[in-house]
Amino acid sequence: MMLEFALTSLIVIATPGTGALYTIAMGLGHGRRAAIIASLGCTAGIVPHMAAAMLGLAAVLATNETAFNLVKTAGVAYLIYMAVTIWRDRSLLAPSADERPRSTFEIIRHAVLINLLNPKLSLFFLALLPQFVGPSDENALISMLGYSLVFMVLTFIVFALYGIFAAAARQKVLASSTVTNWLRRSFAAGFLVLGIRLAIPQP
Repeated sequence: MMLEFALTSLIVIATPGTGALYTIAMGLGHGRRAAIIASLGCTAGIVPHMAAAMLGLAAVLATNETAFNLVKTAGVAYLIYMAVTIWRDRSLLAPSADERPRSTFEIIRHAVLINLLNPKLSLFFLALLPQFVGPSDENALISMLGYSLVFMVLTFIVFALYGIFAAAARQKVLASSTVTNWLRRSFAAGFLVLGIRLAIPQP
């Protein structure tokens, strides 16, 4: 069961989303250390969703349209804010000699909020965990915790790899101002598209 859960989680995690996008941006713009810190922040942003699923609050988000829409609206607003910030921030992918260093707190704060304000994570845990933890499981809470921790570890590993590969290509990418401007605008557009997709009701 754990192997099946891990494989399912890897498919979900490896699909580029807001967290992966932010981690790659940090790797390209600020190097390996920033990418790993961003990976930690994105992983930490999973904790509230994991706790919500385990305590049954995810069920409220799934059945209470008002509660879901409030979280969803906050998530959309933050993604649009990130899009505007990245579009305007010319130092994001600037050469290291000219850029303003990002503090650990700043990187983690943005990374945590990106995943914290994504209500689909709560719904993911709500939909996935019951497939592996049945009502007859006497240690259901412990099992859910174990699966959730596996998901978090895999998230950190995949995101860190994304960031490290991005950091490795950093010097070649940053050598061209045309490429850096294109990438920065692409990241901004990516966050905007993800925000719009989150805002559009799903069938």
